[in-house]
Amino acid sequence: MAKPTTAVRQTKKDEEPALKGTLASVFLLGFFIIFAWVSVYFLFLHRL
Repeated sequence: MAKPTTAVRQTKKDEEPALKGTLASVFLLGFFIIFAWVSVYFLFLHRL
């Protein structure tokens, strides 16, 4: 009887790449957006 070779191929496909860089980029972008909104809000309050 032939040995199934699909099990070995499936485990290699299930491996996902590390997403640490993506997480750091999303956090940096989020902090920048929050900083921009807060800056504009305080600028608005200052000019009232």
